[in-house]
Amino acid sequence: MTSRVSVVRAEDHELAVESALRLLTEDFPRKIRKVLIKPNFVSTRVKLSATPVETVRGVLRFLYDFSDPREVLVAESPAVGGFEDALRNFGYYELKNEFPSIEFVDLDSMEARSVKLSDQRGESFEVPVPSVMFDRSVLKLSPVRPKTHDTVVVTLTVKNLVMGAIRKGYKSSMHTGYLAINRNIAKLFSAMGPCCGVVDGIEGMEGDGPVSGRAKRWGYVFASCNCAALDRLVTLAMGFNPDDVGYLYFLKGLAGEVAPVGEPLSSTFTKFTPHRSYLDQLSWKAELANNEANNEKA
Repeated sequence: MTSRVSVVRAEDHELAVESALRLLTEDFPRKIRKVLIKPNFVSTRVKLSATPVETVRGVLRFLYDFSDPREVLVAESPAVGGFEDALRNFGYYELKNEFPSIEFVDLDSMEARSVKLSDQRGESFEVPVPSVMFDRSVLKLSPVRPKTHDTVVVTLTVKNLVMGAIRKGYKSSMHTGYLAINRNIAKLFSAMGPCCGVVDGIEGMEGDGPVSGRAKRWGYVFASCNCAALDRLVTLAMGFNPDDVGYLYFLKGLAGEVAPVGEPLSSTFTKFTPHRSYLDQLSWKAELANNEANNEKA
């Protein structure tokens, strides 16, 4: 399986996002009926931590020009603060002026189903996730800003889709150890099925992300209809080994062979300063190796 990832160099969010998606038109279904756009509002106050509204505007312009879907939801469950606060603070309500038919939906208000996961001790726990996230007839699109992270090295389209969908009050239950959170992110994403993603790297966040880091000017936008492939390529371009990111390691089979289109991938290579806990975050690898060794002995 080969997954295409588009690479565009630009400084204009909207134009770059549109251009990146147009390079992938043959990868999108020609008739799109329902779309769920899932931006990242990890904080409702820190603008640098959130998906720029211009990024979503570029996504919407592409979608309506390409397919004119019947229903478009812009939906999120912020980790800190309220959904409406994020829409207001980040200028998302202005999207209604150009796209009056879109709907803003708090994911916490939607019908959910419980998903069983395992913590670091192997004990089961459940998290509620909106049923729409598992509906394969809905095109799920995850537009994000590239950021370093305090637990899983980087946060991109996969983690945004998974962690943002978990109902508020249950997100913290995912943090039961470095190996467990990476495995659980991969498990939830695999259950959700395919999604498309956009990484708007015109300005990312490095250092102590996902909220308290500093701006990183980059000037590239990436897109794909395979979020696992997209995140692997972007992680590499950010200066990290994708196999050091636990959930991307576990999703390697879904990513397949990654084929960049557009700008040469080599031109995008940079170095994001990692979170101060970066070396601790890599301990999932030793824990995994230890578990595998114990299983062989059993």
